[in-house]
Amino acid sequence: MFEHELVHPPEIRARARQLFLAGSTVADTARATGLPYRTVWHWCNDRPEAKFQGTQLRCFRCREGVESPTDPRAYAYLLGLYLGDGHLVTTARVPVLRIYCSNTWPGLIEACDVAMRAVLAAKVQRVQKQGCVGVQSYGSHWPCLLPQHGPGKKHERPIVLTDWQRPILEDHPGDFLRGLFHSDGCRTANRVTTRGRHYIYPRYMFVNESTDIMGLCQWSLDLLGVAWRMNRRNSLSVARRDAVATLDRHVGPKS
Repeated sequence: MFEHELVHPPEIRARARQLFLAGSTVADTARATGLPYRTVWHWCNDRPEAKFQGTQLRCFRCREGVESPTDPRAYAYLLGLYLGDGHLVTTARVPVLRIYCSNTWPGLIEACDVAMRAVLAAKVQRVQKQGCVGVQSYGSHWPCLLPQHGPGKKHERPIVLTDWQRPILEDHPGDFLRGLFHSDGCRTANRVTTRGRHYIYPRYMFVNESTDIMGLCQWSLDLLGVAWRMNRRNSLSVARRDAVATLDRHVGPKS
């Protein structure tokens, strides 16, 4: 009788498959569970879905019968970050998603890392640049999940949601806005002087050169009932007290 045919507690088998589906290799899974490599290999490959490998295991666009991401809130947030400060390179042997986060906001760097792992990535690297960190992940299926990628700058090409993306953002507009504002936006203190008296009140600003991305921001704000106005051609402001309070619940300041 082969080792993989021996009876093991079901919780150990479930743990092994969980690690494998999360992106661990068979060897890593075997070490983590203390089981022989051959046993783990059979558990993880003697299945109909074993034809899928690597990130394809987690790409909901490539799996039959799976219509939405495992974590739609993380997907909405990551899409917002990508449209703001992200770049998807598809000319390399393996596509790589990079999102650039300022050193000033370590919490944002961590949130970006977590979102990538929740959506698709098995591994995430942080590459230090001058003044910022490139949070990046290699994966053949990033183009499946980010169909807005293409040659050139985002504001020089159409940015349109697909039919399957729109319902996700309609269900989670706050998470999408959090990604947009955490990349190309901010929460600031606006100072106003009226009749010699000084007032300070918070407001949110979002700046983007793409009219399509700006339109997606406006659409998402409308879904939440948040009042906004364009204070410049490429700049949106949210300043009404109730509107700011709503964004504080969904977006909040960078950290």
